[in-house]
Amino acid sequence: MRIVIHGFGRIGRVILRQILTDPAHHDIEVVVINDIASPETCAYLFKYDSVFGSLPGGATFTDGALHAGGRHIPLLTGVALPDLPLKGVDLVMDCTGALKSRGTATAALRAGARSVLISGPSNVADETIVLGANDDRMGAARIVSNASCTTNALAPLLRDLDTRFGMIQGHMTTIHCYTGSQPMVDAPRGPDLARNRAGAVSMVPTTTSAAKLIDRVLPDLAGRVTGAAVRVPAISVSAVDLVVRLTHPPDDPAGALREIAETNAVIGVVEDPCVSVDLRARTESLVIAPHETLATGDQLRIFGWYDNEWGFSARMLDVARMMHARED
Repeated sequence: MRIVIHGFGRIGRVILRQILTDPAHHDIEVVVINDIASPETCAYLFKYDSVFGSLPGGATFTDGALHAGGRHIPLLTGVALPDLPLKGVDLVMDCTGALKSRGTATAALRAGARSVLISGPSNVADETIVLGANDDRMGAARIVSNASCTTNALAPLLRDLDTRFGMIQGHMTTIHCYTGSQPMVDAPRGPDLARNRAGAVSMVPTTTSAAKLIDRVLPDLAGRVTGAAVRVPAISVSAVDLVVRLTHPPDDPAGALREIAETNAVIGVVEDPCVSVDLRARTESLVIAPHETLATGDQLRIFGWYDNEWGFSARMLDVARMMHARED
């Protein structure tokens, strides 16, 4: 599979790190990387990472290419998506967070790319796909959104809960680490006033896109699941705290959650009393902590962890493979 990484920020760099360090991805050829930052800065930030540590073997930029993991990948600066060398490319991973135009996405297809996968919620995509929740809707979609990290954590669990026990309603709070959308010191960033406060100092109540995306990904549950977020002073790994009412509550809630994890490849389990740092670099979309389960009548409280960068990037690669498999 021949891919282009357009946008070499947090997700773009983690995707490439997984490609280089996981032998399962040896067959993926990265044709080119493009970002708005200087190539020297991109190479430096890829070599040294404050979350996942230094890249084994290091990384350098010379002769117009990123040299890492025995590969030499052309690294461009500030090229518009349709102007990239896309002829013969199987898939573009748009990791810019700035693809807002349907015309730009379709122009990439006309330039030669077979498909475009967007690393976030998107209104220009043909479909929003969450592995383990609605991937049966992939069809022939050429422009696909991989939703959000929180939607990937929540939707597969909700689907299984509804299928097995019948969902009446639910509310999710994501306890989310701070991200680049928040300032390090109080500064104007947008209309959500609390999000203008220093992200590494306070817990910040805010919204989550997952609340709306669940309706899109699981239309049968539309209007039955609400969501909110609290950004917290942690650099990686987030959590889902979900309370649901079920038509047929399981007799053994913790056991039922373990069974869901056994049958859904994107859901894992952690039995020990862990803290967030212990879940760093887990590839699952959600890692349930069964011992945190509480049940009262038809109401069930479920707690799970997710590495919002590493797990989400793993799903980007999984969905990319699904999209490519349609060509074979």
